Amino acid sequence: MRVKPVVPALHRWVASGRRRTESWAGSPRALDVLIALGCLGLMALDLPGLAAADNSLSGPAAAVVLALGCASLLVRRRLPWISYLAALLFIGWLHELTLVQFALYSVGRYRGRRAGILATVGYVGFALVMFAVPGWPEPQGQTLSGFLSLVVPIGVLASVVGIAAYRHDLVGELTARRAESAVLQAVQQERTSVARDVHDFVGRELTLLTVRSEVLSMRARETAYAKDFEELSDTARRAHLVLNDIIVQRGERASTPGVEGLPALAEESGRAGSPVRLAMDEDAHGLSPLRQAAVYRVVQECLTNAAKHAHGETIDVTIAAAGPQLRIAVSNALPVRTPGRAPVSAGSGTASMSERVRSLGGTLTATRSEDSYEVVATLPRG
Repeated sequence: MRVKPVVPALHRWVASGRRRTESWAGSPRALDVLIALGCLGLMALDLPGLAAADNSLSGPAAAVVLALGCASLLVRRRLPWISYLAALLFIGWLHELTLVQFALYSVGRYRGRRAGILATVGYVGFALVMFAVPGWPEPQGQTLSGFLSLVVPIGVLASVVGIAAYRHDLVGELTARRAESAVLQAVQQERTSVARDVHDFVGRELTLLTVRSEVLSMRARETAYAKDFEELSDTARRAHLVLNDIIVQRGERASTPGVEGLPALAEESGRAGSPVRLAMDEDAHGLSPLRQAAVYRVVQECLTNAAKHAHGETIDVTIAAAGPQLRIAVSNALPVRTPGRAPVSAGSGTASMSERVRSLGGTLTATRSEDSYEVVATLPRG
């Protein structure tokens, strides 16, 4: 009987192999090749005595057969049942139980719990039938129950490890999908916020334009320009109506404050335990309302992130004009993280800030070092 009790370390070996091969080749195919070669190496240890103990295969012929069986592991991700059937063939023909460990792991890993259980039951039943066939190499001094105490745990353990890895992959994928969904939702919310700000700021200007053109139309009632002013007033009014139709308002909400709201925001952060050093050029007050709203949102999100990840640390906020660009820099030190007390965060704040800045033609970068975190955003001033 050829039994290699390698299943307890199989999952760890696969995980470490994945890390090495992905850094080497960047493809799961390299990991499959290494697993097939590893299985072949384990079975090759039996080549010298395989023909004499189990069947009439010569050494070279046995090597070819074992290599073909291990080659089935190359398609274990898409077709794990092929390696499973090859493993059953090896049990009945060569009395070899090494390949079935890899096959059961692959079925559980890539087809889930139900397929893993079905494959394990089929393996145990097939091994039991083979044990009852005359000529099966029963270990000396072992009864049927003793033999099954070795065969059954091999299959069950391999399948359980594969199913556990399958569930781990599902959890990881679900976590990634949730994070992606949170980022997309944050971006969509920021787009809605930008649209509402557009409605508030542009709508106000259109209202002023409408009123001013109506006043001018009344003043020029007896002149040749009266009709032109009336058309201008009607055009401004229609533009305002179109703006209301395109940008749907959902609930009552005030527009995003401008740079005049930053001192109050810094004071609020200080009361919460994270003091802020605010340095702002006077040129920032000359920005358009939408750009001022973007500055406010970037600083607001940075202060929120700092409160989560660096509570109690001083936050430096610098808003400076540099030629045609406005530069917003927010930085804070990072405290030593206490194990087991990671802050709750969806990780979508940076995407939200980036969407707001990008919509106005700017850029945003976030840089993390060992002891500090800095966000730098640039906006065109014009």
